[in-house]
Amino acid sequence: MTHIHEIRHFHLFCGLGGGAKGFNKATPRAGKLEGRMRCIGGIDVDPAGIADFERLSGAKGTVVDLFDRDQYIAFHGHEPPAGWREATPEDIQRAAGGERPHIVFLSAPCKGFSGLLSEKRSTTAKYQALNGLTLRGIWLMLEAWKDDPVELIVFENVPRIGTRGRALLDRIGALLRHAGYAVAETAHDCGEIGNLGQSRKRFLLVARHMEKVPPFLYEPPKRGLRSVGEIIGRFPLPGDPAAGPMHRIPQLQWKTWVRLAFVEAGKDWRSLQRLRVQDGMLADYGIMPEEWHAGALGVHGWQETAGVVASRCGPTNGAYSIADPRMPHSALRQNGIYRVVAFDQAAQAVTGAAHVAGAAMSVADPRATERADYKQNKYRVTGMDEPAGAVIAASTTGNGAFAVADMRFASGDYDAGQYGVRSWEESTGAVIGVKSPGQGGFSVADPRFDWSPTAHRNKMKVIGYGEAASTVTGSDRVGSGALSVADPRPAGWGDSRKHFDGGGHYGVIPWDGSSGAVASASNIDNGRWSVADPRADAVGAADAIPALPAPDQRLVAVIRALDGTWHRPFTTLDLAALQSLVCPEEHLELEGLSDSAWRERIGNAVPPDAATAIATVMGRTLLLAWSGQSFMLSAEPIWVRPIATALAVQPHNPEGDAR
Repeated sequence: MTHIHEIRHFHLFCGLGGGAKGFNKATPRAGKLEGRMRCIGGIDVDPAGIADFERLSGAKGTVVDLFDRDQYIAFHGHEPPAGWREATPEDIQRAAGGERPHIVFLSAPCKGFSGLLSEKRSTTAKYQALNGLTLRGIWLMLEAWKDDPVELIVFENVPRIGTRGRALLDRIGALLRHAGYAVAETAHDCGEIGNLGQSRKRFLLVARHMEKVPPFLYEPPKRGLRSVGEIIGRFPLPGDPAAGPMHRIPQLQWKTWVRLAFVEAGKDWRSLQRLRVQDGMLADYGIMPEEWHAGALGVHGWQETAGVVASRCGPTNGAYSIADPRMPHSALRQNGIYRVVAFDQAAQAVTGAAHVAGAAMSVADPRATERADYKQNKYRVTGMDEPAGAVIAASTTGNGAFAVADMRFASGDYDAGQYGVRSWEESTGAVIGVKSPGQGGFSVADPRFDWSPTAHRNKMKVIGYGEAASTVTGSDRVGSGALSVADPRPAGWGDSRKHFDGGGHYGVIPWDGSSGAVASASNIDNGRWSVADPRADAVGAADAIPALPAPDQRLVAVIRALDGTWHRPFTTLDLAALQSLVCPEEHLELEGLSDSAWRERIGNAVPPDAATAIATVMGRTLLLAWSGQSFMLSAEPIWVRPIATALAVQPHNPEGDAR
């Protein structure tokens, strides 16, 4: 016959009640004994947290500030408000409904010990006061039930408290040992003992009242970590009204969305360092709306259906490409576009289009390094004191060493006169067969040029409609003379020239006008094939071509990342599920309407499933103690040897360290 024993638990610094919810779910057993967990209350300074606590634990919560006066001033920087008073042991008793708990669970504020806070800031008066709140809370609890001590005390915090808060832990340990407790410290991963989808390493201090609890405390079984998708994959996509207001994507800056899209799955911001950036822009990637321009430059998957086959099926005006998975194994691949044939391999067939883009028309010639003079003559400049190479038919600098470093040039005696301009009084150089400006000084600075009517000013000149034309020559190019006219008639002819006026090139038809005949070559540059559509302002964002947002503009975006997925932040409901505060099939409602406040309380919470694992083994230890047993054969390991000692061994010196 199973005997039911009630195990009462109380929570200091209870937050939203994650620990209390987990303790309530525990069902410890020891032989024919079964424990039934009941929460008798909780204390916290946050009214919203207490409202959540009552909702999740089913017990009454109490809003109490546990600071003493000096700590309050150090933390807040001002005197307490009127009506504020320091908490007393009687306040703790009232918060527990006048009952005595068997287990007290504390998850004190940890900001002062967090690695997210710098060492310098952690030593300020504000955070030292916050750290001291833990010690004061334990003292108040011990005083509240000093006549009938609590059997087990569990203190949970961040791992860094073991180093940054060493002095505080030593004071807490001394206080507990003075009250008759054996104390031990250890650490655990909430994810492993709670089978969560997150790794959450925490510090744990366990105190056992030596006269009341002699049995061992066994370690909760480790069940490994679950994947994120296994948990939040059961939710609908963010933004679905069925999931409620907590399942919405936070508005992030546009540049943050872009960064998230380029972070590789499983990596962090450091993977962005592999991207090539030039002038603040990604050099190898562009960003465009998914449905922009009917899928311009789009590539269809092998299993997808193609779009409509139109008369103009080019990659730049639609999705007219396909990702063909057969390519790596096909003969086409073996044809080796841009392929280089090894020197000891046979060449491919010599075709009429024998160029590197057509097939394997290159060879890896190992002899290049065997000849000291190989490829050394391209654009080579021969020293003035060196012999020249052989003079060949193609004696240009691009074909060999057909340039010389002529040291005489610097003397000033040599003046080739390339592009030289002679002054009006100078004599010209010798008249040779080649007389272009690039071959010598074959230009003259003519002082006679002016802006008189007789001056030569006909280059690109436009004749007025009322003027006489210049002489008609054999060359009819505008660059050769005044061969253009400013014709005033197009603007004044009205409808008589409407079919001639540019043929309507790049013309835009008004919305209430009629179109011309639809021709086979209907393009924007050969007629009026555009329309001024007044509906542009009325269509939704999905139907318009969106412009890229400003870098700091906050919005919710869906950017398909490089791996084809949506790299998005967790919603508040996702975080609650990862903390095991809610199952995807359950409904969760927290106090208030602020995502930031919700997230802070969720992040501070003890995962209920991890708390259930802890409560199960502690409840079993209590059942063994109440049944008079001090040992139980178990396949589970003892929960860290110092804890086993603390929970099972009576020290010779009651004031000594039982570890």
